[in-house]
Amino acid sequence: MSEQLPKAKVAMHWLVAIGVFFLFVSSWWMLSLPLPSEDFTYRQLPFQLHKNVGITIMVMVVAMIAISIVKKRKKLQIQKSRLERLASLDHLLTYFLIIACCISGYLSSSFSGWETTLWWLVELPAWSEENDDLNIFFSDIHLWTCWALLSVVSVHIGAALYHAFRNDDVIDKMFRL
Repeated sequence: MSEQLPKAKVAMHWLVAIGVFFLFVSSWWMLSLPLPSEDFTYRQLPFQLHKNVGITIMVMVVAMIAISIVKKRKKLQIQKSRLERLASLDHLLTYFLIIACCISGYLSSSFSGWETTLWWLVELPAWSEENDDLNIFFSDIHLWTCWALLSVVSVHIGAALYHAFRNDDVIDKMFRL
């Protein structure tokens, strides 16, 4: 029987997955909204919600990394197969891209002149005054890291399907709470 994953990490994995899905769907929706006007004033709400979920996801991913470090297996590591090394690379790349998406999104917002208030409770600092060039720069990074994340997540889902069809214990571990 294989080692069971920490319950907190399993729960965060699924919360992050749902959150990332929400962020992709909400980004397409919110970017299609008309610009603010006297007749249309609620455009800020979906953007603020998008930022709140993104920052929360980043905190959860950092917590997942911390759990992985703390719960590191003490037993001697057997040589990993090529697929196991690819799975490890996929996880590292996923974590990196989620953090890069979140940081670049926050920096873009910071340089846009729009305030960021975490869950309407804590105002997060802006890095400087409004700066269109830096806003565009970080928006571009945000866009491309998010598309890269979508690609890596697609591989991750494909690997999950592979394990489901193999009927090994990987999927079982990810559903144990």
